[in-house]
Amino acid sequence: MISDRVKKGIEKAPHRSLFKAMGYIDEELERPLIGVVNAHSEVVPGHLHLDTIVRAVKDGIRMAGGTPIEFPVIGVCDGIAMNHVGMKHSLASRELIADSIEAMAIAHGFDGLVLVPNCDKIVPGMLMACARLNIPSIVISGGPMLAGRRAGRVLDLNSVFEGVGAVAAGRMTPDELKEIEECACPGCGSCSGMFTANSMNCLAEVLGLALPGNGTIPAVYAERIRLAKKTGMKVVELVRNNICPRDILVPEAFENALAVDMALGCSTNSVLHLTAIAYEAGVHIDLDIINRISERTPNLCRLSPAGPYHVEDLYAAGGVQAVMKELSKKGLLHLELLTVTGMTVGQNIAEAQVLDHDVIRPIDNPYSPTGGIAVLKGNLAPEGAVVKRAAVAPEMMVHEGPARVFDSEEEAFEAILGGRIKKGDVVVIRYEGPKGGPGMKEMLSPTSAIAGMGLDKDVALLTDGRFSGATRGASIGHISPEAMEGGPIAVVQEGDIISINIPEGRLDIKISQQELEQRLANWKAPQPKVKSGYLARYAKMVTSASTGAVLKNDK
Repeated sequence: MISDRVKKGIEKAPHRSLFKAMGYIDEELERPLIGVVNAHSEVVPGHLHLDTIVRAVKDGIRMAGGTPIEFPVIGVCDGIAMNHVGMKHSLASRELIADSIEAMAIAHGFDGLVLVPNCDKIVPGMLMACARLNIPSIVISGGPMLAGRRAGRVLDLNSVFEGVGAVAAGRMTPDELKEIEECACPGCGSCSGMFTANSMNCLAEVLGLALPGNGTIPAVYAERIRLAKKTGMKVVELVRNNICPRDILVPEAFENALAVDMALGCSTNSVLHLTAIAYEAGVHIDLDIINRISERTPNLCRLSPAGPYHVEDLYAAGGVQAVMKELSKKGLLHLELLTVTGMTVGQNIAEAQVLDHDVIRPIDNPYSPTGGIAVLKGNLAPEGAVVKRAAVAPEMMVHEGPARVFDSEEEAFEAILGGRIKKGDVVVIRYEGPKGGPGMKEMLSPTSAIAGMGLDKDVALLTDGRFSGATRGASIGHISPEAMEGGPIAVVQEGDIISINIPEGRLDIKISQQELEQRLANWKAPQPKVKSGYLARYAKMVTSASTGAVLKNDK
């Protein structure tokens, strides 16, 4: 066992003494040592209850003959970090999480890992770590939050963000917003729509690194505890059979994840994270494959923000496995792939069925014949940009309008709330990419304000930053190359006509190639926004959004 290097032989007597200082006995040390990575905190609602999940995991490990050893990891709440300097640290924390798990796992010789995340960057950070370490590993998330309810209306966090714009536009009173604020997020769990956290928890299940049910069983259900116990038992089996993440994270597994991503209408952030996880697993994903899969995969679900349903509804309709079963009817999945169940994808979904065809459309009657996410390219985004096509109003699928240019999210948000953005405008927010932010901030506040003011069918927003999974409307992010690297978005001028054609996958600025080249030749990079600390180091090493915004020493 890997753990022999910290517990076997005469020379490891000091090591055993330190274990015994924590109360471990010889019988425990003879078993596989399983690291249980707990992202519990009192600052992330999705993580508030993870101690309960971890206790169940440890029970499962002990029942299966392993010894659980718990250690913590950080986690940023994207909602609380939103729309201020804190958001610079959100995406950057993904790398810190992966690095810290790597350090702990190698330093202490764990035989296997159970990773217990729930929210935005914690899930991909943990998945990146297990792909990098390649020791037997399994994920069990904390589960989705239930949707809020008020006066017959179903609410979620997005309802509150959009309410800010509605108040600014005079469409809602501050007292009404206060009432929504009180009940939109009724308890623990990852925010209830198909936002980034739930997207990644569902895709962890599809990738094969989590047990069926991981993505959709609500946080407060006892079934979540039972799944955690089974997860703890399963990791010991993985250790004994030496089944490692890279046995599961083959190229076809990522194709499955992208197909389900399109069917579910996941967050645009899923593209960023799947690319990064693939990089750690030694698998290359380019944006072109995303469009190819999107073109052949129907969109079967319209969960918030794209529609009225929430993840609890997806759970009741049969969950992720039911979606996969529908996709398999048209041969859209690789069914022969190994998963942490010890069985194949095909075996896992054999008994799955759709229980509500309003929530999960039949494969022959989808919401649309193409997937929920599209990659756009053109002279404004030579390396690509990403849009959640399923959440774009039909009238905004093709749009031209004048650019309203801002060099920060804060400037744009002030202009939107100040009523300076008009119907037809294309808001351009730049220098918010991985390097320029630094940290690639989410733009939920500007997009929610636009939606709350009733402009989401008339105004587009473009950025080299990214969007929350809760974002809806013609919101196009991840524009690459980013402004700080001298991408074309850096030289867009106020009033330039921006052309958006989502069906054709185009994003262009309507100026001549000669004019564009002249502007780029005259461009000079501004001073970095952050010059010290972790973010300054991050900015020097981070790659483009088109490659997952991973860190590379050889950039």
